[in-house]
Amino acid sequence: MDFEKLDVELSKIVQLRIKLSEITYADPNYDDIEEELHDLEDDLNEEFGDELEGKLEDIYATLVSDNDVLLPSAYLANKYVPMLPDARGVITYDVQGREGVPIESEQFDGQDVRIVLVPNPTRFVMVINGKSLKDLWRSR
Repeated sequence: MDFEKLDVELSKIVQLRIKLSEITYADPNYDDIEEELHDLEDDLNEEFGDELEGKLEDIYATLVSDNDVLLPSAYLANKYVPMLPDARGVITYDVQGREGVPIESEQFDGQDVRIVLVPNPTRFVMVINGKSLKDLWRSR
């Protein structure tokens, strides 16, 4: 899997999601941005879907969850928090709140556990009760 390309494509999606969250439906650009976002998400699923779904299956097995693995784009958060750029100028992101796909596991009985896809580096993050707690898989 080309992790560099994955990070670039995922970052584009996250930037568009952030842009969409800052405007209203009444904005004349809303529909165009949303359409571009959906196209990028479809491309992500097509190009990286099989490999990312394999990683998710491993995660679900480790967490002993009976939930079905969804397409990678389903694990994207609606809102991302950009962090300060690193020495190379690459911005990484954090997720706060109830974002991502909920999963059920007896290991986390009674807690709101979710998995969310985050770029730079690409990783699946476990969010418990609205707080990002653990990287479940990292691209590097």
